[in-house]
Amino acid sequence: MSYFGLPYVHAVFDVAAWVASMTVFWLTTRHLLPADALPAHKVPHPGAYAVAAGAGALCGAMFFGTANALLSGVHALGFSMAGGIAGAIAAVEAFKRITGVTGSTGIAFAAPFAATVAIGRLGCFFSGLADFTYGTPSSLPWSVDFGDGIPRHPVQLYESAAMAAMFVLLIQRLRARDRFWLANGFYLTVGWYALQRFAWEFLKPYASVIGPLNLFHMVCLAVLLYAALMIRSGSGACTTA
Repeated sequence: MSYFGLPYVHAVFDVAAWVASMTVFWLTTRHLLPADALPAHKVPHPGAYAVAAGAGALCGAMFFGTANALLSGVHALGFSMAGGIAGAIAAVEAFKRITGVTGSTGIAFAAPFAATVAIGRLGCFFSGLADFTYGTPSSLPWSVDFGDGIPRHPVQLYESAAMAAMFVLLIQRLRARDRFWLANGFYLTVGWYALQRFAWEFLKPYASVIGPLNLFHMVCLAVLLYAALMIRSGSGACTTA
């Protein structure tokens, strides 16, 4: 019996990722982060802030996911984690500009985001070929046959492992009340996500748009540049000891 492509397997892991995200958010905001680092203490309208982030994530995920599918010859609605984080960032930064908020407001979401990707990508892995997140053919010992007789890079597991490692590091630095990580933890997390995702995109069968680069390469470069600029500009400055 194949464990790939089972009905509802992706939904099971999506629910698990959501539960893990909410649990991590609750634990970090109550036990690891100082009060003045939380969004509720930094933005004038926390509810509107959350709506903006959620709407941006949904729009970005669907737009870039569907665009990449169409470019790759797949006529179906797509959903992209890379597009989702890019959309959320754009929406939140627009919200902050409109409301006059300065500084980083995302540290509370850094660990939940890392946990979501680490668990959610397992759903992509077990969904097999239907999910269109599999890797290119490979002869490496850990290559996986998703059901079509072709051993492939398990890029979903690469990404899951990379973000699990970031999750562990981030929790360690927050527990230590590291000032730099408290100030820039969100930028470091999304920057790492973009960097590792950029690398794995070379191992996916997506259509290129510029040279060897596909649409998600472009998205990841934009997110990585954003993170680097925010850290360099000191936008996440934190005064908590």
